[in-house]
Amino acid sequence: MRITLAEEITLLSLDDASGVLKRRQSAAWAVAAAVLLELVMRERVSVSGKYLQLLDTSPTGEELLDGRIELMQSWLRGKSMRRVTDWLTKDQARVLAATVSRLAERGVVGEERHKALGIFPVRLYPEVDGEVERALRERLASVVLKGAEPDERTAGLIALIHSAKLHALAFPGHPSEETSARMAEIADGQWAAESVRAAIRDMRMAMAAVTVATAAAVS
Repeated sequence: MRITLAEEITLLSLDDASGVLKRRQSAAWAVAAAVLLELVMRERVSVSGKYLQLLDTSPTGEELLDGRIELMQSWLRGKSMRRVTDWLTKDQARVLAATVSRLAERGVVGEERHKALGIFPVRLYPEVDGEVERALRERLASVVLKGAEPDERTAGLIALIHSAKLHALAFPGHPSEETSARMAEIADGQWAAESVRAAIRDMRMAMAAVTVATAAAVS
């Protein structure tokens, strides 16, 4: 089963047994960026410098991506382009819900509803079909731990995981210092067309900028 880059990052962040999202805030930024990267790869969106532009609103055939295109159209409000950071900030707050719902629709995870303290509604997404995650982790391990050459999608996924500092989710049991150098090499490498690599670079910068701004606001 082929799933989107955003779903792959979400799957890595979900605890298989409990269905709890780990590193939720960092994962949300990475998932929002993953949706954007996939739209760049499918030539629906361009990301250049600080700005993104919607190039093509035709359906991709993937429900998650097509839903983001519709939201982006509304968010642009007739403008030709807006800041990448503004989109990531807006979408990270809601994209995880759409992504885990899509995984549940595919039968990869289940959906359980509970009430914390008997009052607050909580949704959990324990794993149902473990084969998808096993194949994903094997793909990542072959590139990062065993040195295989990545394809474009895998390299893009690794670049986003590295930027969001989600090394421990992707490679549990391996200290980040063991994996970060290889992941940085891939993130900065010549693994895709220049337009896609430039988009990754600009999104990484945008993610860093909003993370710093968020931390400053909290402190």
